[in-house]
Amino acid sequence: MSRVAVKLIFADRGVFHDLIVHLPAEVLARHERIIDALREEPEVTGEVYVDLRRLVAAHVVSENAGK
Repeated sequence: MSRVAVKLIFADRGVFHDLIVHLPAEVLARHERIIDALREEPEVTGEVYVDLRRLVAAHVVSENAGK
């Protein structure tokens, strides 16, 4: 199963944190928005806990990022 790197950005009392998770590509392909996969897909919710109250952004990380 191929995976896609997704950067999650959280806000906590005015401080921002980011975290990169690797989610199943097939699951992300079924959703128009990443947030829907994070909330609704058992394959994702069973692997990673996401505090949706603090999540401010989520986006796919380009393979060329940082190069």
